[in-house]
Amino acid sequence: MQVLQPALKIQEIERKDGLLEVLSDKYCRSILESTIHKPKSAIEITAETGIPISTVYRRIQTLHDNKLLSTSGNISVEGKKFFLYKSKIRGIQSTFNDGQIEVELILNN
Repeated sequence: MQVLQPALKIQEIERKDGLLEVLSDKYCRSILESTIHKPKSAIEITAETGIPISTVYRRIQTLHDNKLLSTSGNISVEGKKFFLYKSKIRGIQSTFNDGQIEVELILNN
């Protein structure tokens, strides 16, 4: 039995271009892959992927700006704030047909 994944078809050309540009970056893809199954802190992402922490924070901002990453916050026992990041997408489907680009995001529930 095949299970249908919830998907979102992108209509705006600027949004399509932005998404494809973001997803062409290997660090952005690594961060999304790392955070698909459970929310992680920037430190956990760095430890898992080997991406420098400053690059992780820059790419997190880029992914958040493009609505591909959700952010949740928490306060530790010591009173320190920390943030967790989770991918909003599980995958992307893109086709180029007769000069038209179609982009569909497979949502991560």
